[in-house]
Amino acid sequence: RYFMRAPFQILAIPYRKTDAGDLFGVFCRTDSAQWQFIAGGGEDQETPLAAAKREIAEETGVFADEVVPLTSCAHLPVSVIAPARRAHWDPHLYVILEYAFAFACPEQVTLSSEHSAMQWLTYPEAEKRLQYDSNRTALYELYQRLQERKNETKHF
Repeated sequence: RYFMRAPFQILAIPYRKTDAGDLFGVFCRTDSAQWQFIAGGGEDQETPLAAAKREIAEETGVFADEVVPLTSCAHLPVSVIAPARRAHWDPHLYVILEYAFAFACPEQVTLSSEHSAMQWLTYPEAEKRLQYDSNRTALYELYQRLQERKNETKHF
């Protein structure tokens, strides 16, 4: 079955808490050797959240119970999407939205063929390794939210 590509993109950040601090899962793309988070497009009538859950499962083998929407949102040129995948879109559509999400992830994942490697990195390491500004912005937001949550629990 061929799925029609919806005119949006998702970004999903896997994270896990350790005694040494929070770690973020960063993936190396097989086709470009660029480091990024989980990314993909919606299919048919999927919502961004449904697309995020599907992409997480497809790219990591993890069925995330709780996927948290982030405020971070980017605008991407449609040219980053393969022409065959955007063939049914309005020819005057030039930019699509990229919605960001986060999910707590177990240490072990099963990589899809889209990725050649995955590394668990600290915030500074991940921020340096990521290729795209939208990934770094979403990482910043998630990191700040996790830090805020830690500070709130210290007061109780």
